[in-house]
Amino acid sequence: MTTGDDILNLPPPKADVRVAYGGDQNQFIDLRLPKGRGPYAVAISIHGGFWRAKYDLGYAGHLCAALTTKGIATANVEYRRVGNAGGGWPGSFVDVRSAYQFLLQSARQHEFDAGRVVVIGHSAGGQLGLGLAAHESGVRSVVSLGGVADMQRAYGLHLSNDAVVEFLGGTPAEVGDHYREADPMNMAIAARQWLVHGGADDVVPPAFSRDYVRVKMKAKEDVRLVEIAGAGHFDVVDPRSSAWKEVEKVVMEALG
Repeated sequence: MTTGDDILNLPPPKADVRVAYGGDQNQFIDLRLPKGRGPYAVAISIHGGFWRAKYDLGYAGHLCAALTTKGIATANVEYRRVGNAGGGWPGSFVDVRSAYQFLLQSARQHEFDAGRVVVIGHSAGGQLGLGLAAHESGVRSVVSLGGVADMQRAYGLHLSNDAVVEFLGGTPAEVGDHYREADPMNMAIAARQWLVHGGADDVVPPAFSRDYVRVKMKAKEDVRLVEIAGAGHFDVVDPRSSAWKEVEKVVMEALG
């Protein structure tokens, strides 16, 4: 299996085109288009990094490039993060929604099939992706890869030195409404959901996805768990890893 530092430090593959969806320098999307004519199925990627400006969309470019070779157009979304002006909650989420709406509006220009779209969120991007599916009725399929699907639990475990406190602007006692608003556990999601998690993830524990699926199944949501034995936090986004074939299979199913 690969390591987090490995893929985080690899130069990202070049995108076909970078488009802006807003006026801030962090409001852009890297597009990769398959060979041949469209319309193309589309995977919208939302990167992680515990919502911090220190981490950008670069590492997710490898996932996007791999999916593009399979005939899927990919949109790698950058957004304002903690440390950027306007980043954090709700600014980061506002950006993700704006990027999604921009992509739908430009679907004809880029030969996208607006009926075959999957949202893929890794780590903190899982929280943003699930939130997008809850708030945008056009999202029919969402895949969370090692996602932070429970904000209260993230606070309780002090993940990444209280990253969730930085993102939401305080503790639950200080800004409890933000925890309720931002927590996928509290959201009604009509889209089909896949919670993919590495069984050896030591960054976001696999129990986040296991318990999320259990709660959402009780709520009659269309949700399923794919736990990959031996896979770490970054294996699920690394096309070189032994976990990748399983992730690719999930994405293809979500677009079907």
